Amino acid sequence: MAEDLATRAGVNLPGLNAAAEAPAADAPALDGELSNGERSELIDALLNRRSVLPSGPYAQVAESVLAANARAAEAELRAAMLRSEAREMNWLPSLGPSISLNSLGEIVTGLIVEQTLFDGGAKRAEREFARADVEVAAVALAQDTNDRVYQALDLYLTAQAAEARAAVNDGGMARMERFEYVMSERVNAGINDRADLQLVQQKLTQMRSDLLADREAAAAARAELAAMSAASLDGVRGVETLSDPAGTAQPLDVMKVDAEGTRGLAEARALQAGYMPSVSASGDITDSDTFGLNLGLPAGLGFGRGADMAAIEAMGEAAQRAVAEQREDSAREVAAIEGQISSLRRQQANIDTIISQANDNYTLFEQQLRGGQRTVPEVVGVFRTKLDAEREAVSIRYDLARMELKLARIYGTLVDGEDI
Repeated sequence: MAEDLATRAGVNLPGLNAAAEAPAADAPALDGELSNGERSELIDALLNRRSVLPSGPYAQVAESVLAANARAAEAELRAAMLRSEAREMNWLPSLGPSISLNSLGEIVTGLIVEQTLFDGGAKRAEREFARADVEVAAVALAQDTNDRVYQALDLYLTAQAAEARAAVNDGGMARMERFEYVMSERVNAGINDRADLQLVQQKLTQMRSDLLADREAAAAARAELAAMSAASLDGVRGVETLSDPAGTAQPLDVMKVDAEGTRGLAEARALQAGYMPSVSASGDITDSDTFGLNLGLPAGLGFGRGADMAAIEAMGEAAQRAVAEQREDSAREVAAIEGQISSLRRQQANIDTIISQANDNYTLFEQQLRGGQRTVPEVVGVFRTKLDAEREAVSIRYDLARMELKLARIYGTLVDGEDI
């Protein structure tokens, strides 16, 4: 209706139909230029980020899951951008129909134009709020995209780790079955007690159970990963090391709280403007003789007005404190993850030594078994220690990779900014 009135009045309002215009299919979701023509430092910082994922299996997984992303957060960003574009026009006159009944009983229609002359900065605060809302939505989109890639890579590592642990047990299964056969023959010959055979059988049964559980875990993770991927990732294998998961980026949580603080300050200024008088001019453009000035007085003139104003001013300090608190929380989280990474790297170095010693012990015990100096249960125990060390090495390797990816997710460096 407003479009028809503007057309009849010969008034051109840019951006009137912005909400009805669908964005181009290949238009980038992030755009550093705000609706007022200025560049957003926050969005530019997001756009300038580079993924720390090397070209390889990680990049293949990320590319596949991003291709299948429903991108609900992108829709929220586009809605915020359109709202901001609409708010940039709030300084223009507003048009509306006028319908009245005169003394002769006739219906008189017209077109009323109203222009705000002074509002205490309310409309400017609305524009600032809308621009800050775009920045909040932009960070939310970056978080959503990085979280999706991390979830996919976490599933990928879960499948890879389970398959690697299963391979360890599968590789030792033939040897354990041989031990069971030897013990069965020795029990049948009366050389060993049946309790020794049951001990070996129990360890073999546990190995088979672990092998089955690992394969089921790998299959479940693979199925879940396939559900969120655009292409099959069954042939993707391998784990990579991230040289610098953080880079020079700022944690996304801090950026979002900072943007929310800016939006909160704009909201506070709009609330403050509500306690100021406003002046507007209005007239019927279909009747040149009708013109007037309107004075609007704030409704909140009660005894609590002072406390209300003080509360609004406190919103600014609360926003600043929220940013400082989030910086501390993010720093603690990063420090905790970096500590876990250091611990896992130390364990990785130690487990290699443990595996080497376990291999030497097993070789020695097997030789002593042939010489009659060791029993089969003793050799089986040493063999299981060797397998357990190898399985632990697998877990440490993939836990370390997962911690590096988690750190990159915090900083939003799992995806190139221009690909968001």
